[in-house]
Amino acid sequence: MAELRHRTVETNGIRMHLAEQGEGPVVLLCHGFPESWYSWRHQLPALAAAGYHAVAPDMRGYGQTDRPEAVEAYTQLHHVGDMVGVLDALGAKTGVIVGHDWGAPVAWHAGLLRPDRFRAVAALSVPFTPRGDIRPTEGLARAAGDSFMYMLYFQTPGVAEAELERDVPSTIRRVLHGISGQASATGGWHVPKPQGSTFLEGMPEPARLPAWLTAADVDFYASEFARTGFRGGLNWYRNLDRTWEMTGPWRGAQVTVPALFIAGDRDPVIARTRKAVDALKTNVPRLSKSVILEGCGHWTQQERPREVNEELVAFLRGLGPA
Repeated sequence: MAELRHRTVETNGIRMHLAEQGEGPVVLLCHGFPESWYSWRHQLPALAAAGYHAVAPDMRGYGQTDRPEAVEAYTQLHHVGDMVGVLDALGAKTGVIVGHDWGAPVAWHAGLLRPDRFRAVAALSVPFTPRGDIRPTEGLARAAGDSFMYMLYFQTPGVAEAELERDVPSTIRRVLHGISGQASATGGWHVPKPQGSTFLEGMPEPARLPAWLTAADVDFYASEFARTGFRGGLNWYRNLDRTWEMTGPWRGAQVTVPALFIAGDRDPVIARTRKAVDALKTNVPRLSKSVILEGCGHWTQQERPREVNEELVAFLRGLGPA
């Protein structure tokens, strides 16, 4: 079995930490919030064993990667640029890009903006949503009405940071359990909350960790965020409108590279984006498969590593040689 390796590369004006395993065609694994390269710990060895060079960065603002101070340095154009730079640093002309949570929009945009570099996309949890006609924050406010909307709560710098950083290990336990399949089975965090609520309200400390999450896993995440804080990850949310402004030229464009979508039926993101899931075949015409995992919550590749690994390897092999 190929060993897990770590290194730092220069990409798009920042230094980015990579965890990588295996040799062969490049598969980039983009994590979401609040995670790190470590969320792909089950996929790295599986993809390496299947004959691929699996590469999981700490995304911009996270872990051992640089965390630019400017809020506006976290648009989707920055993130796609970072991934293009990673391919360049690896000496790869093309790669397949896989993303979960916030990493999924990075993967979709990579396929949309640079199909010459990203020959296929696999997205977990978040479907491709074409650019809308109104600013995202305006649309979120309309949809939320009198209810709390966490993406709007995240907009003001310092507010969510103070809540999430008050007790980092508790935050990690509550978030990773709170929107997992286990929590969702009994109602979960997606139950509407009134305006004035905070993000962690409705996410109690779990009596016990779910089977897919160990104390060592929590310790790893908590140690990273205790060191870096949550500002870098939260800045991704603060660029919803800025990304919308910058991607105007791609209004109505489809993702035309081969694609795979995987999500859990208990993922609250799916409940909120059902129309986009149903429209995937229209907006992503080369979608090969849409997989909904029964009983799985939001943390798709961590909750169901075997199924996710099998689907990813089958998808990659179906693409043919790089």
